Amino acid sequence: MRGKVFSGPAEALEGVLFDGMTIMSGGFGLTGNPENLIAALRASGVKGLTIVSNNCGADGFGLWTLLANGQIAKMISSYIGENKLFEQLYLDGKLELELVPQGTLAERIRAGGAGIPAFFTATGVGTVVAEGKPTEMFEGRRYVMERWLRADLAIVRAWKGDPEGNLVFRKTARNFNPVMATAAKVTIAEVEHLVPAGSIAADEVHTPGIYVDRIVEGRGYERRIEKLTTRPRPVAA
Repeated sequence: MRGKVFSGPAEALEGVLFDGMTIMSGGFGLTGNPENLIAALRASGVKGLTIVSNNCGADGFGLWTLLANGQIAKMISSYIGENKLFEQLYLDGKLELELVPQGTLAERIRAGGAGIPAFFTATGVGTVVAEGKPTEMFEGRRYVMERWLRADLAIVRAWKGDPEGNLVFRKTARNFNPVMATAAKVTIAEVEHLVPAGSIAADEVHTPGIYVDRIVEGRGYERRIEKLTTRPRPVAA
């Protein structure tokens, strides 16, 4: 058997992709996106995808490139943001959207990884979010039932990883990446730094290697800033 480490993103995706599959893609805004794996997905030409992700990239970046290439059929996400292409495709009826409150999205993914098929939450009760879903009263308050989310493939990005698949995330990138790594049939991690086995202390591991099937070292990260806000320089005395 070969190890978990692959030479590049295209090789890591080999034998995993098929049209119509569901993919979880980590990241929060422009932080923690598996940029190399997304580029390889675009190059593969796989289509009819259902993508589970907090958002869908930004103009010319990340999952946006799959949208522009006509590869995504449905998005399950919590934030459309300033993504004009996302907005236009949805309004034109060319993209299906399941809009999920952000906390509920995270919990549905976590539930998928934990083997919990459904749970109840007060978020969304009395709104379009709850339409067509069962509700129940608990201690005098109404709750709506939400179903787990699971995927054929999860692509995640970590700061560090070792050949066993143990991962360490950095700051905001820890939002969706760790839970997605647990909720798919196959999890592929791209890491900024591939370090020797044993160099990550056990207490530092955020995602144990048992959840990671393949790992690849990424390159060429852009470090974009979505909204740059500065204040005027003070006038010299």
